[in-house]
Amino acid sequence: MDAGKETLTNFAEEWWRLYAVPNLAPKTLKVYADLWDRYVLPRLGGYPLRNLTPEVLARFRADLAAAGVGDPTIRKLMSIVQGVLQRAVEWHRLTTNPARAVRKPPQKRMRRIEPPSPLAVERMRARLRANGRLRDATLVCVLAYAGLRPGEALALEWQHIGERTILIEGAVALGNVKETKTRQTRSVRLLAPLATDVAEWRLACGRPDGTTLVFPGLEGRPWADHDWRNWRKRVYAPVADAVQLDGSRPYDLRHAFCSLLIAEGLSVVEIAQQAGHSPAMTLATYAHVIEELAGTERRPAEAVIRDARDKLVSEMCPPATRQRHH
Repeated sequence: MDAGKETLTNFAEEWWRLYAVPNLAPKTLKVYADLWDRYVLPRLGGYPLRNLTPEVLARFRADLAAAGVGDPTIRKLMSIVQGVLQRAVEWHRLTTNPARAVRKPPQKRMRRIEPPSPLAVERMRARLRANGRLRDATLVCVLAYAGLRPGEALALEWQHIGERTILIEGAVALGNVKETKTRQTRSVRLLAPLATDVAEWRLACGRPDGTTLVFPGLEGRPWADHDWRNWRKRVYAPVADAVQLDGSRPYDLRHAFCSLLIAEGLSVVEIAQQAGHSPAMTLATYAHVIEELAGTERRPAEAVIRDARDKLVSEMCPPATRQRHH
């Protein structure tokens, strides 16, 4: 008889402690907390759970739209509320989840992926190296030629770099190394050109031991969130714009690796294993790339990267210098 008398605010505090903190990633927790405090708490926090009817939640959605909140944010908010109330059902505070009856804004179509070409990646690499930024050039290549998510690259230790593979078993989030996004480990191919770059970077670092981060932040610690934002704004964005990758994000380099695997002729399942997501996600993300490369000559990824490096040398060096280079 007393079930559902507690307010949404009080129940959410319990949900946060018992469910959210043990199960959600730190970045997800931060996003949820910001959205909850800004939009949900002022509008629904005082409602007893039993008074949160589908009509109340429909009015909540309409109020958000009237306040100018965008559809993606409204969709996220409705999903959060539905998730919280689902725990209320499972913990016997409610008999049904009223949020299930409220339609969310439709999911907008994912933007078309345009993978950076190996030549564009090589131009970025060359510019960074020319400016004495060997670390940044190596990081760009790890993202583009191993397909790591940025957080995964920043969590790499030297012991994760093998002769032919890279082991991914963690990711940096808010300055700490946590589990990967999928909570699974995986190994990806270490392409020969990338292996050379990584070996050069390790030599420049003084051959650190295996537990040292490959790309350490201040005092050898993982990058804090503001470190990453600064790097993306002050280092990555200018060099990406300089090679006509306007608006590119570091995450977009991951698509370059997947497109190299597609050009090799790997199956969707094989590409998904290397990228660390499901075959369905691979197909949804890269269907147009697969279609575009269908019927073309299959080429090893290492050969494509080497050709891009050779072409860049030809662009940058006069004939006499080019001859000495070869």
